[in-house]
Amino acid sequence: MDLSQLLNSLQQRRQAPTELWQPNYCGEIPLRIDRNGDWYYQDSLIQRPEMVALFASVLVCDGTDHFLVTPHEKVKIQVEDAPLLITQWQLSQQQPPIIVVQTNLADQLPLCADYPLLLKADIPYVDLGKNILAKVHRNVYYQWLEIAFVQGNNWVIESAGCQFVLGPVDG
Repeated sequence: MDLSQLLNSLQQRRQAPTELWQPNYCGEIPLRIDRNGDWYYQDSLIQRPEMVALFASVLVCDGTDHFLVTPHEKVKIQVEDAPLLITQWQLSQQQPPIIVVQTNLADQLPLCADYPLLLKADIPYVDLGKNILAKVHRNVYYQWLEIAFVQGNNWVIESAGCQFVLGPVDG
């Protein structure tokens, strides 16, 4: 399997075609995603993973605001940090090697130019597309430091032929 085939097969994020829908804004609902990626409705933890996955499939970010969008309505929700977390990863044996990240909803994506690692205030996030970010869990971050190398004043990792800054060496 060549690099492009592998990258295409890894892009498993289940996202509805929200960009095709232009519903009316219907206000804010009491749905909140906390800093740990847990979803709450009226301060009650949503415990059904299928329900969270359904909501995540229609999640849209516009600037700093997050919305659930369906063909008929658009509702604002509260997100404390990033709506998703990168909780696991593995390194493929492809050439060049690819870091495959997994979200807390079990979606797998390649860390690559289309899904880059970003730093916001020295905290690493993966851009999942459509302005949706996934915060890199602390355990994953420390595991990545074990495979990182120093370039200039930064820790850097490589994936899919791209280099990504993990953070400053002195941080």
